[in-house]
Amino acid sequence: MPFPDLTQPELGVYISNVEMPEDFDAFWQTTIAQARELWGDVRIVPEPTTLKVIEVFDVTFPGFGGHPIKGWLILPKERKGRLPLVMQSIGYGGGRSLPHEQLHWAASGFAYFRMDTRGQGSVWSVGATADPEGSFSSSPGFLTRGVLNKNDYNYRRVFTDGVRAIDALVALDFIDPERIALCGDSQGGAISIAAGALDPRVKAIMPDVPFLCDFRRSVAVASRGPYLEIVRFLSQHRDKSQPLFETLRYFDCVNFARQSRANALFSVALMDEICPPSGVYGAYNAYAGPKSIVEYEFNNHEGGQSFQERRQMAWLSDLFAVTS
Repeated sequence: MPFPDLTQPELGVYISNVEMPEDFDAFWQTTIAQARELWGDVRIVPEPTTLKVIEVFDVTFPGFGGHPIKGWLILPKERKGRLPLVMQSIGYGGGRSLPHEQLHWAASGFAYFRMDTRGQGSVWSVGATADPEGSFSSSPGFLTRGVLNKNDYNYRRVFTDGVRAIDALVALDFIDPERIALCGDSQGGAISIAAGALDPRVKAIMPDVPFLCDFRRSVAVASRGPYLEIVRFLSQHRDKSQPLFETLRYFDCVNFARQSRANALFSVALMDEICPPSGVYGAYNAYAGPKSIVEYEFNNHEGGQSFQERRQMAWLSDLFAVTS
């Protein structure tokens, strides 16, 4: 297949023209503060499994609006002192799945939390978290839910859930609050960029083929996948383009990247038809913290998969000085 988007050297110098709203910081500070005012109980319940050297806990914490959000907390059974935390968010349409499917972080000496995504988890992996919020009519999927008002938009709730997950976990006596990392692919990568920008306690992020980057460019270039939900929405709501893209400025990972200071390891797939490489580079080139990026030249949206996980484990173990 031909490359669907820009290639090098154009990608390396590509600068997104996404504008930062003047009240971007105030909007997010108010959103997070309001969510924290609704603090509720965090429930951590042992999950029965056949695993012998790994412990699993079913976690429920209050997210945006105090809504209950689920996740799996997975720990090495033999541990000394406080563990660095890796929190993973999930790709579009997926849920937290089953706990035995993701063991490499706990097996490498990390506390690992796999956060469910509200209202998702019925496409390619199972979820357990509802989204009680309603919205204006939307294209099938999640990308246009509430998109005409920044206060109603789906990702206001999802990004806030990511920060509230850190709130719920950081006080646990086996978590090292100075070594918190976020990761995820596609939508999960976007959540890691956003939550990493919103919460200064995050020291590292590892977004793979991230979604929700440089909306205008990505909507114009993507040939399949969720960005086309915006195309379908605007093909019917022909007079809504201006308010839609105005809302999306508050959720564009290019703007979160401009605010970020955590160490970052990105990845991008140059044949990606779902999350165009120029969108990923729009966020990466804007990223304000220490950063590096891995390119998978001949991959589509699957990206590096286990190859990238191996890079992540080595990179983060070195950054957090994890030796066993």
